[in-house]
Amino acid sequence: MKKILLFGFVLTTIIGLNAQNTFFPTKAGVVQTYIHKNEKGKAKNYTRQTINDVKTSGNETIVSYILEILDNNQKPKNPPQTFPCKVVIKGDVVTLDMNEAFAAMQQDAQMKAMVEITGVPMEISGSLKPGQKINDANMTMTIDLGIMKMQTTIQMTEGECLDIEDVTVPAGTFKCHKITQTTTTTVMKKKIMSKTISWLAIGIGTVKTESYDEKNKLTGTSELVQLTK
Repeated sequence: MKKILLFGFVLTTIIGLNAQNTFFPTKAGVVQTYIHKNEKGKAKNYTRQTINDVKTSGNETIVSYILEILDNNQKPKNPPQTFPCKVVIKGDVVTLDMNEAFAAMQQDAQMKAMVEITGVPMEISGSLKPGQKINDANMTMTIDLGIMKMQTTIQMTEGECLDIEDVTVPAGTFKCHKITQTTTTTVMKKKIMSKTISWLAIGIGTVKTESYDEKNKLTGTSELVQLTK
């Protein structure tokens, strides 16, 4: 379940890319640190993402970065928890392959051999405007245990840009696109629904995220606390 929650954050972090007009850094060396809080506003942990490579060929740009989970003192976990991620941008449309993003978190070789991941990627234009819808996406992960198979499905629906507004977080004040999505996670036939509201800034990516349960009760937040360009 922790990996599913982290995966949700990864998704909200990297949606909305565009090589010319991007909601994500496209410069190697950029470092962003986020704080993740529970429903009571207490810090759970931090994450740090570092852009380590940007390659452009024709109308395609590949941004590679490392996502690292930190403790409450912003120190690396022991043992370290780091995940290599990448995003592919073509023209003004980014294709987010959820299968690849989640697979990057499966670092154990034996686990990778047992896991099959399929799904429909998310596509979003860099010229997003208020009222514009975001296409649905989904991912199904099947773990073959030999005697049985465990299946987890994540569906992202009802995506829409709600507004453009200024948002202030510890890292500063940014003009952001306010985006909402509904996520339905099904684990062993049990469904868990949640709603996410994210604020994305041009050249920065995710500035702030709020997560709510199916009863519209706040379950957690994330904020950008440090930005090093």
